Amino acid sequence: MVKNWGDSVRRLVPPFQGTALVGWLAPLAVAIFGGILRFVRLGEPKAVVFDETYYAKDAYSLLKYGVERSFLGDSKNPIADKRLITGNLDIFKQCPQPDDCASFVAHPPLGKWMIGVGEWLFGMTPFGWRFMAALVGTLSILILARVARRMTRSTLLGCLGGLLLSLDGLHLVLSRTALLDIFLMFWVLAGFACLVADRDWARTRLVDRYERAAITERGPKLGWRPWRIAAGVCLGAACAVKWSGIFFLIAFALLSVMWDMGARRALGLREPYRGGLAHDVPGAFAALAIAPAVTFVASWSGWFASANGWGRNWDQATSSGPGFFVVDSVRSWVQYQLQVLGYHSGLHEYHPYMSEPWQWPLLLRPVSFHYPTGLPPSACGANECSQAVLGVGTPALWYAAALALIGLIVWYMSNRDWRAGAVLLAFAAGWLPWFYYAIADNRTMYLFYMIPVVPFMVLALVLVAGQALGKQNAPAGRRAVGAAAVGAFALIVLINFWWISPVLTAETISHAEWWSRMLMRSWVTVAPK
Repeated sequence: MVKNWGDSVRRLVPPFQGTALVGWLAPLAVAIFGGILRFVRLGEPKAVVFDETYYAKDAYSLLKYGVERSFLGDSKNPIADKRLITGNLDIFKQCPQPDDCASFVAHPPLGKWMIGVGEWLFGMTPFGWRFMAALVGTLSILILARVARRMTRSTLLGCLGGLLLSLDGLHLVLSRTALLDIFLMFWVLAGFACLVADRDWARTRLVDRYERAAITERGPKLGWRPWRIAAGVCLGAACAVKWSGIFFLIAFALLSVMWDMGARRALGLREPYRGGLAHDVPGAFAALAIAPAVTFVASWSGWFASANGWGRNWDQATSSGPGFFVVDSVRSWVQYQLQVLGYHSGLHEYHPYMSEPWQWPLLLRPVSFHYPTGLPPSACGANECSQAVLGVGTPALWYAAALALIGLIVWYMSNRDWRAGAVLLAFAAGWLPWFYYAIADNRTMYLFYMIPVVPFMVLALVLVAGQALGKQNAPAGRRAVGAAAVGAFALIVLINFWWISPVLTAETISHAEWWSRMLMRSWVTVAPK
């Protein structure tokens, strides 16, 4: 039996540095700073930017009809986009039958529903359809700061993580654009944060119950685990934004079970793995398989409740009673999912901004979200003006993160530190699967597919920064050198972000200023003058 409950808890769950109040107020201050960057001039550019042409209009359709419908015009003649910018909401095609206007969409609906919340609150304007992206981008900074604090037990390192995420260019651009990827990143990060909280909660409860229960070789059951259920809901929501959330769901489910078995082993139980299989895996299956599945299906409620969704087959489903309605609705929905899978497997058309997964960490090919032509010289006070939104990460942060991830590999192989392993697994889950699609399907892919792993790149930097700072009882000189190095790095990232920010936020600048910020030739997305 454990002789000292307090010592066991401290061994399995180390205490935090500083007070709980500061642990909230400081990350909140960092999140507010990041929110200012994301909300100021959010309505600029006043245009339908890049793939907003799909998601902003689909979100409006969900609000109006419960399902996605077809719009006027096409890529060569975007009638609906032009009408939106002038405030004209007559953007839907007129069809003889309502279901003739059903639109086939390649992604689940949750991200579009979230975009729709902003449109419902603030109208069909650029600010309205970008509001929720900016909000979840800001909230993700707070979550990252809190999870970094929990993993390092340091409020200072937690705030460093939040600050670095707020200064990433790709995160900023996607937080100011109505695309789905920022919502995918948000739910993935939220799910991971819940699992890290569950790890602490479960370890504390394991020691508590072991102290008070009869001695067994497998240890006690832990009962209901709210943080792990919340993680399952969040990861199900990630899948309900984009199917690629499934990679994180699988990886994090395995990680959670491994943490459970590791806790039982650290407590000194004789059969920790059998104890984990008997006591933890059934609950993990409910939380990380059933809960995500229910969340994913629930996100399609609008499709199930409407007669006008793609492939809905409403007339046949309602013709033979309620039992057949349920069966045929499920059959139609599964068929729809198979069509979506076929679409993604066959997506290999050339796009000027496409890139390969190996290029993403090096920022070799960004995506031009917006670059209008014909700006008058008076717009910037020069002969030629530019107004760009370039989807690219902050180079100083990304290149340092690549080195940090390599360092984490060495660290994990030598020490088996759970934090390094978790960050590496999350990064691998969000990056490596795309190599399969690049090789097997030659799929069209873009740099912004990396956004779900950007928080884990930041966590890698935070963990390395913690090593640079050293332990609290390290010599003062050692701590001072480490603090100077970490502070200098944060300052470099800040300066680098400030330098490229005009081409991230559609500031009108001279063409020469725009050109000076194209740090690589491959960044040039329009012909230089």
